[in-house]
Amino acid sequence: MDKLTAATSQFENALGRLQEVLAMKENDVIRDSAIQRFEFTLDLSWKVLKTFLEDQKGVICKSPKECFREAYKQGLIEYEDAWLKLVDLRNETSHTYNESYAKEIYKELPGAAKHFTTLLQAIKR
Repeated sequence: MDKLTAATSQFENALGRLQEVLAMKENDVIRDSAIQRFEFTLDLSWKVLKTFLEDQKGVICKSPKECFREAYKQGLIEYEDAWLKLVDLRNETSHTYNESYAKEIYKELPGAAKHFTTLLQAIKR
């Protein structure tokens, strides 16, 4: 299995797990699980994008925001600002935790899952 195929598979699996938990009735455990799954899905999303851009476009990017900006330039994703916001959200979730903030983040996750799905479809084309 080549690097891009492996990265795509890992990303797809993470997205499935995020969607799985988002389909469940919200409670504290589900919310915390969804936030954690969002974090690793976002990490895998930019890493698969990094691999795709290197393998398919000959473009090297070294950070999440750089990769998402380049993906936008290449026409792989729409809404560059939304992706940059997701990176910021992920950075905040890994450094801050309180109940009210967790509830706010949780509300953003269905939209994040839609962006992840769109990215996965673009990479698989």
